[in-house]
Amino acid sequence: MSQTNLTFALFGNIYQHEKSAAIRQVLACLEEKGARILIEEEYCDFLRCSELIGPGSMETFCGSQFSADFAISMGGDGTLLRTASQVGSRLTPILGVNMGRLGFLADVSAKDFPAALDALYRGDYSVEDRALIQVETDGEPLDGCPCALNDVAILKRDTASMISIRTSINGDYLTTYQADGLVISTPTGSTAYSLSNGGPIIVPRTGVLSLTAVAPHSLNVRPIVIPDSAVVELTVSSRSHTFLVAIDGRSSKMPEGTTLRLSRAPYMVKVVKRPDTRYFSTLREKMMWGADTRM
Repeated sequence: MSQTNLTFALFGNIYQHEKSAAIRQVLACLEEKGARILIEEEYCDFLRCSELIGPGSMETFCGSQFSADFAISMGGDGTLLRTASQVGSRLTPILGVNMGRLGFLADVSAKDFPAALDALYRGDYSVEDRALIQVETDGEPLDGCPCALNDVAILKRDTASMISIRTSINGDYLTTYQADGLVISTPTGSTAYSLSNGGPIIVPRTGVLSLTAVAPHSLNVRPIVIPDSAVVELTVSSRSHTFLVAIDGRSSKMPEGTTLRLSRAPYMVKVVKRPDTRYFSTLREKMMWGADTRM
């Protein structure tokens, strides 16, 4: 079903001055459609300082204080993760426009944006629901959004010594990881930090989480995959008496002995996909998965 009078909330990377031509193209396409454009305040300031928009020419919003039909993430996968944290439980579908290098999540290039926008107005697109991990603590609260689209990483801080991470699943003791850290990943995040530590690639929407140690002390420790209906409980010991919790890369310092409870978030992130997008094709083309390096 075709749509008219759409409102778009724009989020972007404020460090990409060299992408000005692509940004102009995206804005011009939206204006040509007669779309209502809302721009996140920090990103709007960047666009004004870069003279990509005039002073006072656009509506702005702060953080998650917006209402729109679609959110557009203009940057790389990191920008899309930040956009997802701002969208939160609003369930606003997110279109990722890739202005970075890889663009595994943000898979619409700037040159393909006009066609992707036409498809949105025609209603010729699909929306994938992606699960998130919610983090709760028994101590001081975490900074920012407590939910991760990609992963939650428990990491050592300011010391060469390993940390100990006592881990239970649904109240049953699993093991105590002696490692530089532990990555708890969704299927969406399985091709990110988890993969770089030897974790498995997990197809989106498969309803599982993976636990992968970062530089474990024991060779017997291997990644494990669990249902995303499970509750993971972690208690950390550290010689520095502190450790880091990184939620989609947003780090918070926590005191030793804090118990963390990880579970599936009560809402999903909606990611816009074009009809011609195929996960396994993207995996082969962008991650070089299965490539024969002898060729």
